[in-house]
Amino acid sequence: MYTTTMEQYILDTNLFFNMEPGLNMGKNTKEVLENITKAARIMKNQKKGEIYMPPRIVDEFLGFFDSQSLPTAKTFLEYVNIKSPIITNIQFPASTFYNIIDDIRQRSYRGLTIAEEELVGAVKNKTIPDPNNKKEFEIAVGKHTANLRARYRNATRTGFLDSLADLDVIVLAKELDGFLVSADEGVIEWGRKFGVHEIEAQVFGKKLLAFVREEQVS
Repeated sequence: MYTTTMEQYILDTNLFFNMEPGLNMGKNTKEVLENITKAARIMKNQKKGEIYMPPRIVDEFLGFFDSQSLPTAKTFLEYVNIKSPIITNIQFPASTFYNIIDDIRQRSYRGLTIAEEELVGAVKNKTIPDPNNKKEFEIAVGKHTANLRARYRNATRTGFLDSLADLDVIVLAKELDGFLVSADEGVIEWGRKFGVHEIEAQVFGKKLLAFVREEQVS
């Protein structure tokens, strides 16, 4: 464990791009980044807190920017501690992994059920034309495929950890004994199961804006 008086915040990618449940620090990603960069600098200089992001999260984060907006993103990263979690030293209760396996099993079953329902619906409604008519066939099948993909994704991925980057933020929060900050329901839910501290995204945003306003007043 790290021994420091400064609070540590481990940030997820979605905070910067999901405006609704995000940090509420601007009308768009550019405004959010500019405000959080100011706040991160002030907070760090005052030794009241630090921001951390695992490398996989940083890669995801940078992937959303084009060459024009990339400098703004990189300026923000100057005030971020980029750190991989030490996965060999962190211990979690066995019950957590039982929950993961059980959740995966249930999601796999729901996914299979959805696939069966879509197949039965396509055959029952007889909406698939002659395969020899390639254009009409692809249009008809495309409708069923899109519906299947949407339902399958919702059943198997919503509320779950669907990437190593998701797991990285949770494990790093555990390692640092810091606060997990995310707008992803799955990351938040599993962060709780893994027993990490958390702070709501909008609450964290208010905390950061307070640093900016404090500097403006002084």
